[in-house]
Amino acid sequence: MADGNKAGGNRFRYGLWRGGPDPLAPPYDVRAAVDEVGADVLSGGSLREALRDLLRRGPSGRGGLDDLSARARRMRLEAMRRGSLDGAVTRSQALLDQALAAERDELAGRDDDAARFAEAILDSLPRSTARAVEELSRYEWASEQARQTYQQILDGLRQEVLEQRFSGLRDALGATANDPAAQQRLARMMSDLNDLLGRHARGEDTQDAFAAFMREHGEFFPEQPGSVEELIDALARRAAAGEQLMRSLSASQRAELAGLMDQALAGSGLSGQMAELTANLRALRPDLPWDRQSRVRGQEPLGYGEAAGALGEIADLDELIEQLAQEHPGATLDDVDVEAVERNLGRAAADDVRRLRELERELRRQGWVTRGADGLTLSPKALRRLGGTALRRVFADLAEGRRGQHDLRDAGAAGEVTGASRLWAYGDEQPLDVVRTVTRAVTRRGAGVPVTLQVDDFEVAETERRASAAVALCVDLSFSMMADGRWGPMKQTALALSHLVATRFPQDALQIVGFSRVAGVLSQQELAAVEPDFVQGTNLQHALRLAARHLHRHPGFEPVVLIITDGEPTAHLDTDGEAVFSWPPMHETVQATVAEVDGLTRSGATLNFFMLGEDPGLRRFVDAVARRNGGRVFTPEAEELGRYVVSDYLRARRGRRG
Repeated sequence: MADGNKAGGNRFRYGLWRGGPDPLAPPYDVRAAVDEVGADVLSGGSLREALRDLLRRGPSGRGGLDDLSARARRMRLEAMRRGSLDGAVTRSQALLDQALAAERDELAGRDDDAARFAEAILDSLPRSTARAVEELSRYEWASEQARQTYQQILDGLRQEVLEQRFSGLRDALGATANDPAAQQRLARMMSDLNDLLGRHARGEDTQDAFAAFMREHGEFFPEQPGSVEELIDALARRAAAGEQLMRSLSASQRAELAGLMDQALAGSGLSGQMAELTANLRALRPDLPWDRQSRVRGQEPLGYGEAAGALGEIADLDELIEQLAQEHPGATLDDVDVEAVERNLGRAAADDVRRLRELERELRRQGWVTRGADGLTLSPKALRRLGGTALRRVFADLAEGRRGQHDLRDAGAAGEVTGASRLWAYGDEQPLDVVRTVTRAVTRRGAGVPVTLQVDDFEVAETERRASAAVALCVDLSFSMMADGRWGPMKQTALALSHLVATRFPQDALQIVGFSRVAGVLSQQELAAVEPDFVQGTNLQHALRLAARHLHRHPGFEPVVLIITDGEPTAHLDTDGEAVFSWPPMHETVQATVAEVDGLTRSGATLNFFMLGEDPGLRRFVDAVARRNGGRVFTPEAEELGRYVVSDYLRARRGRRG
């Protein structure tokens, strides 16, 4: 905030903004949104679902698609309870009864044969309202009041039908479209409109023709469409609502209303033009719900325009609900019609969609997410942030955990100090040479306190080169890991270890192997997105075979094999490479798995198991493998898994010297 004062020149005073929400602030904290997704993933949730839920519930749980969908469904329910659809028929029936009553009263006061003959005609009228109205079109009314009431049936229905199709009818023609001059003007507009739509359907260039049409007939279309496509969309939605009304009536009601509409439009010469217009619009927009039936129930009878309006609103809300669901492959918020949101749900709802769109675009623009064939996924940048979060959680547990074998005070030390030093570089693990670091700072700035350090001042003590580690982390992806609440801790642990290796021990070679009925190597991105495998089988043999290949590709590295599992081996690969499953485990499965253990043992690798749960079969198996291989067995609680695995990796990579 700045205040200016002209008296002594331009002087400004700056302070905090106090006028409500910061008008220059972005709609959402993008990093906080990424962290929300990360929290879901680290809790064991699906990455795809976490990204989807971010937009569904909205950042910080507000203004999301679910709120908008719930409002749209409530409005749809209200529209369905608005009234009964047959109001146009019942209104016509009521007017017909009034006209006949007035006519009978007039005839009763006359004492002649013509009056008695007229009464006989009225007595023989069909029970159908539409057919009775048709037969009375040639009747000579004795009562002027009755004649006017009868005329209201046709004039009122004609007016309603035309106003439903053309929202600007009253403004264009005045209060009524029933006088001959107005009907001629309307017929000319509809003829020009059908000609324009026909040319558009044939693929002709209609830009100039559209402009000329709007100059002459624009007052019929207060929506002010900017193109032929926008004009077609507005008209087709209204026409489809009218067709839905007919489909939603019972067969007898539909026949009554169709007959009444034919008579109302035929008398004005508009029937043919209206039928041609409906056919053109249906051909141009076949995607609209022309033949859908809707169940609208209520006590209040709705006129034709009200009923068609309710059905049109329901159709709009149905389409909007589908857009907000974002269920189809490749869906984005750009698919949501913001104008339809504003039209149906209001300005605030449209602003929520715009903010969500901006968030989605910012996530992509800033490189946090990428879009593939399966939708949004986290980018490497976001995965690094996710891994950092996982590692911070693990280190927080380490700080609170027991000392001893999990002590990290020498974590990252790289061997015995040689006495030499060099400038620090990113990724260095060596201890800082404090004396030389401070000396460089004093030399640069001169004597005096305080001493200000810069990055270029830091030196590290040279140490003896230690062999890098080749690490294979084998993680159980079987469904039991999810069912028993171990999926989140497993994923957090693997991401934390991956981030630790990438940032603090880049010279190490880490491979993550996931296994269920078969095993496979997982990238960090695949690890974040991996979901439980709903097939039976724990193929540790295949996982150890892939781990052995990884270690063989890095000769001279300290071999580290870490295994996280909650079940004994129940699957193996046969000689043809096919996975074989059996429960209880068959002898061949155990034999094939032990053969992989022996191969790793001969190569100098130690296998350390992190056993989750209390499976007796797994306990017997890992104890036997530990005795055979010389490795260790840990039985952490799920929430302590990260602390155990990271600590053991740090211990194991120091090697077994001495």
